[in-house]
Amino acid sequence: MADLAAQSELQCANCGGQRIYRPAHQGLECTQCGDVVSLDTPYDHLAAEERDYAPDNDRKITLQAHTHHCETCGGDVVFTGPVLSERCAYCDGPVVLRPSDDAYGTMALIPFRVPDEQAWELVNKWVRRRLAAPNDLADIVAQGRVAGLYVPFWTFDSDEAIQYWAKYKVRRGKRTETRSTSGKMRFSFDDLLAPASHHITPLIRDGILHEFDPGRLRPYRPGYLAGFAAERHHQTVAEGLDDAKEDKDLLIRNRIKIHIGKRGVHDIKFRTDTSGIRYRRILMPVWMLHYTYRGEAMKVVVCGMQGRTFGERPFSYWKLAGYSALLSAAAMAVGLVWGGMAAP
Repeated sequence: MADLAAQSELQCANCGGQRIYRPAHQGLECTQCGDVVSLDTPYDHLAAEERDYAPDNDRKITLQAHTHHCETCGGDVVFTGPVLSERCAYCDGPVVLRPSDDAYGTMALIPFRVPDEQAWELVNKWVRRRLAAPNDLADIVAQGRVAGLYVPFWTFDSDEAIQYWAKYKVRRGKRTETRSTSGKMRFSFDDLLAPASHHITPLIRDGILHEFDPGRLRPYRPGYLAGFAAERHHQTVAEGLDDAKEDKDLLIRNRIKIHIGKRGVHDIKFRTDTSGIRYRRILMPVWMLHYTYRGEAMKVVVCGMQGRTFGERPFSYWKLAGYSALLSAAAMAVGLVWGGMAAP
C-alpha cells in the first residue's frame, strides 16, 4: 500500500516534478515537464489471482497518506501524491485531514481509462437525453464539480451445495393448483462483485457492475492513484461475505427457479453448504459529478472504465404535463381512426 517511500514513484526522474496518473496515457505524467512513464509490468496478469479465505491471515496495515474524513457522510478517502480536493467525493461535504489510516491491503485495481474531459462530455450527453428536464438543467450541471474516485469492491468465488423447497402453480382447466417440490443442486459463483463500503450507493454500484472485467485488473501500485481520491478497504472478509449475502441469496433463488423449470415458482426456501471461498480486494474507478438543483443535492456517476453513465435528475412538471396531453391526444386520435374504420 501507499507509504512515504512510495512517493518516490511519483517524482519525475527528469526534472524532479510531481507526477500524476493520466487515464489518456495509461501512465504517470509529470505536471512540470510533461514526461510520461508507463505503469505496465510483466506481472500484470497476476492481478487476476484470487486468495483463499483464511480469517487468521486478515491483517490491517497503517497507511501514511493524506486521509480526509467527511463531516457530512462520514466517508474516509485518501490521496496519493498531491491533494486535489478539499470536498468529499461521495457527497461533496467538507472534509478534515487525518494523519493516517488503518486499512486492509488492496490486492488489485482497475485503472481509470476515461479522462476527466471525456467524463464531462458523457455527463453533458446524459443531460441532453433526459426527457422532461428543466430548461436550465444543463447550465446548472455545467457548474458542478467532477471528482475521480477509486471505490472498494470485493470479488467472491464459492462452491455451493444447495437443498431447496418451493411451490409452483399449474393450470387444471379453469382452476389453478399449487404444488410443492424439493431438490438438490450444485453450482459455483465466479467473481460475484460486491461493494466493500456502505458509501457505495446503488447509483455507483449499478454503474460499475455492468462493466467489470477481471482481465483489466492490475496489481496495486500507488501511481495509479496519483491525483485521485480512494476509499480503502476496512471490512474483514467475513463482513464482506455478510454484506454480499442478500445479492447472493437472490442469485441462488433465480438458479433454483431455473432448476425447477416450472411457471409460478414461489415460496422458495433453501439451505446451502458453502465451500471453496476465494476473494479479491479491489478498487474500481468512477467519476462523480455533484450539483444542486433548487436546494436539492444530486449526482451523476460515470464509470471510469468504459463511460457508462447514471444520474439523479429533476423533472419539469410543465413538460410532463405537456407530454401527458400529447399522449392523450394521440390515443384519442387513434381511437377515432380505429372506430371509423370499424364502422359499417
